[in-house]
Amino acid sequence: MKRFGMTNRKRAITGWCMYDWANSAFATSILAGILPVYFASLVPEEGLAIRWGPLSFTTTASGLWAYSISFSLLLTAVSAPILGAMADFSGSKKRFLFGFTYIGAAFTLLLYFVQKGDYWLCLSLFIAANIGFAGGTTFYNSFLPEVAGKREMDSVSGKGYAFGYVGGGLLLALHVIAITYYEAFGITDQSISIRISLASVGIWWGLFAIPLFLWVPEARGLHNKDKAENFSYLTYGFSRFFNTLKSFRHYRDLLWFLAAFLVYNDGIQTVIAMAAIFGKTALGLDTGTLIGTLLMTQFIAWPGALLFAKLAEKIQSKGAVMVTLVLWIVIVTYAYFLKSALAFWILGGLVGLVLGGSQAISRSLYAQLIPRVRPAEFFGFFSISAKFASIFGPLVFGLITDLSENPRNAIVSLILFFVVGIILLSRVDMERGRLQAVED
Repeated sequence: MKRFGMTNRKRAITGWCMYDWANSAFATSILAGILPVYFASLVPEEGLAIRWGPLSFTTTASGLWAYSISFSLLLTAVSAPILGAMADFSGSKKRFLFGFTYIGAAFTLLLYFVQKGDYWLCLSLFIAANIGFAGGTTFYNSFLPEVAGKREMDSVSGKGYAFGYVGGGLLLALHVIAITYYEAFGITDQSISIRISLASVGIWWGLFAIPLFLWVPEARGLHNKDKAENFSYLTYGFSRFFNTLKSFRHYRDLLWFLAAFLVYNDGIQTVIAMAAIFGKTALGLDTGTLIGTLLMTQFIAWPGALLFAKLAEKIQSKGAVMVTLVLWIVIVTYAYFLKSALAFWILGGLVGLVLGGSQAISRSLYAQLIPRVRPAEFFGFFSISAKFASIFGPLVFGLITDLSENPRNAIVSLILFFVVGIILLSRVDMERGRLQAVED
């Protein structure tokens, strides 16, 4: 890293990792732990009748929640590469990240005002906040090649995920204590403690994101000096989006990796999204066990991310990801035979151990294969893969559960995602891909 000294470089890495600490609170408390349960309590038990012109249908709280996630992720996935191209050209990745961060944090803070019956308000605020969360992640990831050298990417990416798991897990643990023992804090109604917990995520996110904006440098724009008088960044963003789509055929190894990531990350995201429901329906576990296992998974994922970063230094990034995919196959096979709460706790530990490594090394592996001068643009496509990976796996899981009337069959079917991911990843030539990335 020639553009700044060793001390500043370490501070930049810490600032970059602190953003993971900041926004992971949204993933744990808003996406997974607290808000879904609170939202379900706002919606009538008999569901809602939705009317759109002559069409009408009845949906439940879980259905509305799923639709809101899909809608917000779709908007982010479509816009991410275009905004990324604009940010690369103008040298304004940090501005875009700032905008998404504090829009997301502000709408999260406003969740405090959601009370009983305000399910449409809750959904609207959540969709806006989730767009801020997902959109900001694109630009945050694009700073990885700028704060870490080629040999450091695995360790720095792993360190970022480790910060995230600890930060998100710590705040979720505080939320569980505050909500469970709300009277000890002088709060008269549990719903108030829930609303305070939700609002605190926005404060946590906005506060701990500050080190990135202060300490992480940003490369200059690609062609700022050459733009014409009537130049439009938006027009450029759209043109770069379609040109990048065409250019993927010249980055064979990058394309193979994206295809592999889309498939195997689909399996990973499905395990994460469906674990609690699987534990509830297949094993009849209580809420305390489910949330406790989630917390344990968060904290085990911290050393897991660092462990696989060390492994990547010895067997290279691709080899480390291959190891995690084999372990995922072992995990979903083990899940098929679960019969007790203790076995579910063990499953949570195994997931935590592998989760951090598979996500962190995948991010650093992708960063090694993209052109160095267009990181935000290409990380926009990485975000598309990640977002669409949240759609197909759960769909397959649901269909197999309905057709077989057994969620165990659905969980073991995820082996296919990891096997196909291994096959596609085996086609990636890392040396050739890195060389092309540097040359371009």
